[in-house]
Amino acid sequence: MDQAKGLRQIAKTDALAKSHGRMASRTKKFPRVFAVTSGKGGVGKTNIVGNLAVAMTQGGKRVVIIDADVGLANIDIVFNLRPEFSIRHVVSAEKKLDQVMVKTHHGIGIVPGGSGFSDLTQLNEGEKLTLLSEFETLVDQADIIFVDTGAGISSNVLYFNAAADECIVVATTEPTSITDAYALMKVMSQKHGTRYFKLIVNMVDSEKEAKRVYLSLSNALDKFLKNVVLEYTGYIPFDRQLQRAVQKRGLLLDEFPDSKAANALEIIASNLLKNGDKNRSDGNLTFFMNRVFQVAM
Repeated sequence: MDQAKGLRQIAKTDALAKSHGRMASRTKKFPRVFAVTSGKGGVGKTNIVGNLAVAMTQGGKRVVIIDADVGLANIDIVFNLRPEFSIRHVVSAEKKLDQVMVKTHHGIGIVPGGSGFSDLTQLNEGEKLTLLSEFETLVDQADIIFVDTGAGISSNVLYFNAAADECIVVATTEPTSITDAYALMKVMSQKHGTRYFKLIVNMVDSEKEAKRVYLSLSNALDKFLKNVVLEYTGYIPFDRQLQRAVQKRGLLLDEFPDSKAANALEIIASNLLKNGDKNRSDGNLTFFMNRVFQVAM
């Protein structure tokens, strides 16, 4: 596909999607897209995504997880899955998205990562069009879509965080985690205009300790950045049952549903669902992928 033709097709697809979105939004509810991210690795981000997905599924929501953690894709490990294909097979048009997606026993759809999104800026227009078309098929399959991003401020992390309806930042009490979480939000606000973030504080001894992390970050944002809001979404206590679940290659809500951390995760899931759609876009999954490509330029 030549570049000019590809651009025309994407423009046409985008226009049709916007028109469709305006009409359908009156009668159809599109999935909410949450990007879950962190300033540094090792904060339990992927485990949080998996458990939140389980909690929401138990609450009657249809959930899909897109593994966008390029190079360290591991959401399949959390669910003890061994997918045969990944998103790169969709990019290359070898497979359809529904052929790549695997389902957990909870009914959660997993789109495995791999190397498919390693160079978004290098995708040609035909590949972009393929992804736009395939991701649109998720509209009828999900109420909630989690995008499990990588850690840090690499280009791919920023692409997905900027494109999602809501950006959830995971941090711990470690000074490096707090510093890197601030750096992530600073870059997101200055480079991509993101003004609203949610915070989950993981592995703390008490909510009081979690609130200290939140206040530290919130005060720094108020002092050094303009019009950036950080919402406290909840905390997850340090719980040895979580370590035991990981060692069993299982999820906390499956293995130890009555544990303190499991209860905290269920509360966070409930808070996210009750929070409504005040920060989401009016568009559908085509808009999500379009935004990914737009910020990648």
